[in-house]
Amino acid sequence: MTAVAGSRTTRASCGVRGIAGGVVTGVSHCSRSVPLPDGLVSDGMLGSGAPEPVTPSEDSLLALRETPDLPDPHLQPPTVAESGDPFAAVRVVHLVARLPRGTRVRVRDIVDALNAEYVDWSFSRTVVIDVILQLQANWMADYRNVEGIVLGEDETGPTLTVEDTSRVDPWIVRQVERLASTCRERLRVFAIEEGATP
Repeated sequence: MTAVAGSRTTRASCGVRGIAGGVVTGVSHCSRSVPLPDGLVSDGMLGSGAPEPVTPSEDSLLALRETPDLPDPHLQPPTVAESGDPFAAVRVVHLVARLPRGTRVRVRDIVDALNAEYVDWSFSRTVVIDVILQLQANWMADYRNVEGIVLGEDETGPTLTVEDTSRVDPWIVRQVERLASTCRERLRVFAIEEGATP
């Protein structure tokens, strides 16, 4: 008896009258009870031949119709920036890359600029400072000094000064590229886990 996944019945020609506890019982003309594992069924109950394989549809997506004057649903929900989030960090560093060089800039002004540029985000001073501190640590690891990214303080609060040298631009571009790559990888993993990508 060949077993295939399916119902818990067995070959009709065996005169089977019932199943109890995963074992075929009440066989009228078989010499003994035949164990039937859970989830298996003899191919006799399915017909004389092997069951036809089920071929999945090549296009499992719904065929949607166009509806005139339908509003665009692609609206980004508000996002509160969090420390350690690469999606927040890439926006902060992208803006830092465009700051004037060799000029002390107030962190509060950076926060205001971020919230003005990304109106569907909310950036706080704490989050921005955390990103700057990580940027400063990366600079120190690469150049063994702190002159490139200087986080200071004045009477208005925390400030940031970016070194005015030719090495800053290519370095900070690499920082943005690294963060953007991390974001793209997270989006790829999300798409696979949620089933949007085969």
